[in-house]
Amino acid sequence: MKQKNKAILYIILSAFFFAFMNLFVRLSGDLPSFQKCFFRNFMAIFFALAVILKNKESFRWKKGNLKFLLLRSSFGTLGIICNFYAIDHIPLADASILNKMSPFFVIIFSLIFLKERLTFLQGSAVFIAFIGALFIIKPSFQNVDLFPSAIGLIGGMCAGVAYTVVRVLGNRKENGSVIVLFFSVFSCLVTLPYLIIDFHSMEWWQLLMLLGAGASAAGGQFTITAAYCYAPAREISVYDYSQIIFATLLGVVFLAEMPDMYSFVGYVVIFSMSLLMFLYNNNKWFFKNRGQAHALSKKK
Repeated sequence: MKQKNKAILYIILSAFFFAFMNLFVRLSGDLPSFQKCFFRNFMAIFFALAVILKNKESFRWKKGNLKFLLLRSSFGTLGIICNFYAIDHIPLADASILNKMSPFFVIIFSLIFLKERLTFLQGSAVFIAFIGALFIIKPSFQNVDLFPSAIGLIGGMCAGVAYTVVRVLGNRKENGSVIVLFFSVFSCLVTLPYLIIDFHSMEWWQLLMLLGAGASAAGGQFTITAAYCYAPAREISVYDYSQIIFATLLGVVFLAEMPDMYSFVGYVVIFSMSLLMFLYNNNKWFFKNRGQAHALSKKK
């Protein structure tokens, strides 16, 4: 339990850091999403390099993994750009929860690409979570936030693809630090031409906000990595949704944003489905291991 408590603390800290990252992105002002993405990932390069050098790890990826690294980095970069665009145009909490749709997309893409079996409960949870997303997006021709909300949902979908490919890389024994470094360098190289062609000059405070976003993102990456070192995802993943609480509070305090009733309904629906999947995964693991232990005792 002590290990699990540490994991819960770390994953809540990561949610706190990522909420601040989103806030800093919004406070950086009217800058292109590509420019914000570049500075966010530019700082991550140095953090990833520091970890690899500290642990004396190799910079080389494992044979046959290049195509998966490129796929993860492509969708990861697109996901960040979409997320940052949504952050700039809709309430902070709405953008955060739409990005947190990624675990449900992971279920879908794991079915497609990894041929993992989809249970009735998982399928129902995905369907109901999308209904929750519609409460936030509020699709109508009168809704001026429809387009950025849809972009935010697409960002969650891209993140879902990226995380699915990360699972593939994990199964292929790829080094986590190499994945982060490759993604950060790839993202900077992709956004650099846009930065050169359409660079918006920044005030000192805008640069400070972007550096704050990069530092917060790095803090989030390190704490979420530490969390999953202390406990498996099935036991703690639901606590990651505390980011919605932090995002709502930061939006109210710093941006004077108050989500409407429809958005709150969407938050409850999506969180409820996440909680359901959390309980389902833990009970499935518990009964599976109890059955194995029972079979072993009978053999003895």
